[in-house]
Amino acid sequence: MKLAGKVCLVTGGASGIGARTALAFSRRGAQIAVTGLGPHIDSPETRKDFSAVDVPGALYIQSDAGMAEDCTRAVTETVARYGRLDVLVHAAGGAVPGGFFEITEETWLKAFDVHVHAVLHLARAAVPHMIEQGEGAIVLISSAAGHRGCLGAIAYGVVKGALPQFTRTLARELADHNIRVNCVSPGIIRTPFQDMLTPEQVENNIKNRIPLHREGKPENVARAILDLVENDFITGEDLAIDGGMAMRIV
Repeated sequence: MKLAGKVCLVTGGASGIGARTALAFSRRGAQIAVTGLGPHIDSPETRKDFSAVDVPGALYIQSDAGMAEDCTRAVTETVARYGRLDVLVHAAGGAVPGGFFEITEETWLKAFDVHVHAVLHLARAAVPHMIEQGEGAIVLISSAAGHRGCLGAIAYGVVKGALPQFTRTLARELADHNIRVNCVSPGIIRTPFQDMLTPEQVENNIKNRIPLHREGKPENVARAILDLVENDFITGEDLAIDGGMAMRIV
């Protein structure tokens, strides 16, 4: 898919991987809509909440991915502004702390709302437009934690583990409509998500957990997402972007 003139909606586009993905698409000539939890962005006074995104002319939408109606509205507002929707990237998420014995039911259910249920609501709103246009691309953001588990964050590991299977199933269902669905599974990426780590944990990650001995950058993930969208013969894939973490057994 050539992105020039296409319309891309990136949830969680206010910072981190989502912001860099929105910028990468914009540089390819796409029109961009991004969502975030801050106030609706249509004025200089409120745009500061999306300061990590510097995409001229982008549509900024206040939206909570954990709310079904917000997911639907994000798609509706995007199509209302641009008249179409070609690419959907679900990058909204965040940490979900709590081990098996500590996590509350409320936190558990909210994790599914934001990371998994949101995909269903977003896709159901977006796919009819893509079918009408004859093509489309959807990319989900999983995590190395979804493959290897996540000590002290059981819900995060579970919901991220659901996304590759969601990807494969949805890709099979939508293939006849020329709509491709793929997934990326980042490892340790230097975003605000990592700010909770201590210097000792960062050092351990670099020395002992990542074979390339460095953290990834949001740009590394954004570039992979861009490649999955632009290559029109890839669907149903889950791409690890983790500096080799997935292959490490010792």
